[in-house]
Amino acid sequence: MLVKIVREGLGRAIALGDLVTRGSKMKRSEEQQARIAEELQSLSLYQFYACPFCIKVRRAMHRLNLPIETRDVNRHPQFRQELEHNAGKVKVPCLRIDDAQGSQWMLESGDIIAYLEQRYGQAA
Repeated sequence: MLVKIVREGLGRAIALGDLVTRGSKMKRSEEQQARIAEELQSLSLYQFYACPFCIKVRRAMHRLNLPIETRDVNRHPQFRQELEHNAGKVKVPCLRIDDAQGSQWMLESGDIIAYLEQRYGQAA
């Protein structure tokens, strides 16, 4: 119980630090941003608000100007069930990528950020 309280408190402090220290968003033309926003409808991030690895992914999303839907697994039991059923376990962050072949579930923060950088970063 004490560990959970300490972990939650530290996570919230990290989340607050994230809000205070966020940099500016990537600039795109209105047309480019509209196209990307439409593409992002097929992505959703399963996360905990105070998880440091989730915060890391959300910072990358902010920097890349990617308004991806976030699904808080702690607050919404249906998201937790979806994650466990489809990804095989409750581990966050997890990026759900829907396409013509079905859904892919990406579980590692480093992999998620690399995917977003490659697809939507400056090099893209």
